[in-house]
Amino acid sequence: MIMNLIRKQTPFFPSLIDDFINHDWNLKAPSSSTLPAVNIKDLETQFEISLAAPGMNKSDFEIEIEDGLLSISSSSEEEQLSENGKFTRREFSYQSFKRTFTIPDSVEPTNIEAQYSDGVLQLHLPKRKEALPQPKKRIKIR
Repeated sequence: MIMNLIRKQTPFFPSLIDDFINHDWNLKAPSSSTLPAVNIKDLETQFEISLAAPGMNKSDFEIEIEDGLLSISSSSEEEQLSENGKFTRREFSYQSFKRTFTIPDSVEPTNIEAQYSDGVLQLHLPKRKEALPQPKKRIKIR
């Protein structure tokens, strides 16, 4: 698949009309929140959740557990800056999001830990002792 980065101008729409129709006029339309990508690993002793959220600070996140649900959220306002010049398009901003996951019964919710580093929020959800794999046991026949 070839991506064309040059806008085609047809003879029916000269450049001036084309620019007028396709210009977004920097209007503030309601933006849909984008959800950060998530990876979940099921390891022998724990689950690991990795959430991609570059450019944020650890203080931007709120993590809660309630009724067997783990919620990760962030909300931030767009920073208003006084700058010289006028934007013809502005796409840099942080979006608010909320991701919610059902915690399996095998997780020990009181020992969940989180850390944020290099744009990735990592959560470690340790499994209950009863849920850990048991060593093989030989049963003697009498």
